Amino acid sequence: MKKLLLFAFLCFGLSALKAQDFKKVQTALLLNQLENAKTEIDKLMQEPKAQAKAEGWYWKAKVYAALYKDDKTREKYPNTEVTAAEAFKKYQEMDPDYKILKENGGQDIPFNLYVTSFGQGVKEFNSKKWDSAAFYFGYAVKYSDVIFENKWSTSKMTFDTTSILYAAYANQNDKKLDKAYQYYSRLADSGVNGKEYEDIYKFLLVSASDNKDKTAFDKWLSLAKKYYPNGEWDDYEADYLNKNYTLKEKAELFDKEDAAGTLTAAKYLQFGEMFANIPKEDRDKMDSTEEVYYKNKARTAFERAYTKDTTNGIAAYNAGVLYNLEFNNIDDKMRDNIRSLQKLNAAKADIKDPKKKAAYDAQIKPQVDALKKANADLEKPAAALADSTILWLENAYRALNAVKDKSQAEKNVYNKCLDILYNMYSYKRDKVKTTNPTLYDAYDAKVKFYDQLISASGH
Repeated sequence: MKKLLLFAFLCFGLSALKAQDFKKVQTALLLNQLENAKTEIDKLMQEPKAQAKAEGWYWKAKVYAALYKDDKTREKYPNTEVTAAEAFKKYQEMDPDYKILKENGGQDIPFNLYVTSFGQGVKEFNSKKWDSAAFYFGYAVKYSDVIFENKWSTSKMTFDTTSILYAAYANQNDKKLDKAYQYYSRLADSGVNGKEYEDIYKFLLVSASDNKDKTAFDKWLSLAKKYYPNGEWDDYEADYLNKNYTLKEKAELFDKEDAAGTLTAAKYLQFGEMFANIPKEDRDKMDSTEEVYYKNKARTAFERAYTKDTTNGIAAYNAGVLYNLEFNNIDDKMRDNIRSLQKLNAAKADIKDPKKKAAYDAQIKPQVDALKKANADLEKPAAALADSTILWLENAYRALNAVKDKSQAEKNVYNKCLDILYNMYSYKRDKVKTTNPTLYDAYDAKVKFYDQLISASGH
C-alpha cells in the first residue's frame, strides 16, 4: 500500500511540475522576456508527454508568434512564423473549440501572425520580391481568416480584402497563376466590385479561357457584366472562342446565334475577324472551296455588324476590302489573259509571210478564243465585285468622315478607303470611256472627288 501511495505521489508531483513549467513560460511572456520563454518552451516540448498535450502546442505557438512579432527576435531567430504556424495548427487539431486559447486570452497568436505577416508582405512587395511577398500575404490571409471567422475582431469584416488582393498580386507577379486565381476567385465570389477591382474579372476570364473551363468562364462573365456593364467583355468571349473552339465550331456557333438574332454589332465584328484572319495552320489544310466559304462568312459578319451599327466604319471597311480582294483576284486573271493575248499577237507581228501568218492565226485561234471567252466570262463578276466594293467602302467613308477625333487606326482605314474608291471609280470610268459618255462623266466626277480628298488628307 505504501508503494502505491508513493507512486501516486510521484505522478502528482510530475504533473504539478509540468503545470509549473508552463507557468514559467507564461510568466516570461508577461514580463516580455521572449528569449527566456523560448528556452522554456523548447525544453518542455522535447518531451513526448508535452507534445501530446494541446496546452504544450498552444504555448509554443504563443511564444513563437511573439518572437515573430518582435523585430529583434524575428531577425535573430529566422522562420519563427513557420514554427508558430505549425504549433498553432497542431493546437487547433487538439483543441478545435479553442478552450485553452480563450481561457488564456490567446487571440494574440493569430493577430501576431496576421499583422506581422502583412507588414512583411508589404515590405517584400515594395522590393518586388514577389515570392516572399506571396508567402507573407498568404500567412496574412490565413490568420486573418481565423480572426474573422471566430469574431475575435471588433471589425464587421468577414475577411481581409486587402490581404487577399495583395496575395493575388504577388502570386500573379511571381507567375504562380493558379494561386493567384484562387485568391482572385475568392474576391469575385464575394461580390467585390468598383473600378479598382475590374481587372480581377479580366484575369479570371483569361484564366478560365486558358484552362478551357467553360463553367467558370460563364460564371465570371456573368459577374463582370453585372458589375461593369460598360466593359468590353465581348473581347473576352472572342478570346475564349479563339482558344477553345475549332474553326468549324466557330462557324456553327455563328450560324446558330445569327439565326437566333442574339449577336450584337461587336460580336458580328469579332466573328468576321475570326473568319477573315484564319491561322496559317488551319488555312494550309483548306481547299479552295473552304477558303471561299470562310471568306463569305467573314463578309456576311462584317456586313451585319455595320447594319447593326451604321457608325461602325471599320466593319463596313472590312466588308468592302473582302469584296475588293476578290475583285483584285479576278482583275489579275483578266490582266494575265490580256498579257497572254498580247504575246500571241506580238509573235504574229514578227511573221512577214502572209501564208505563214494565216497558218499561225489558225493555230492560235483556239487559244485566242479561249482567252477572250475567259475575260468575257469574268467581266460580269468583276463589275459586281467592283460595285460591292464601292457600296461598302462608301458606307465606311461616310461613317468615318463623321468621326471628328479619329484614332490612328480610324485615320489609316479612312485613307485606305479613299485610295480604293479612287481606283474602283477609275476602273468603272475606263470601262465606259468609249460606250457611255454620261456614265463616264459621272464616274470621272467621283474619281476627282476622291482624288481631292486624298490630296487633302496628305497621304
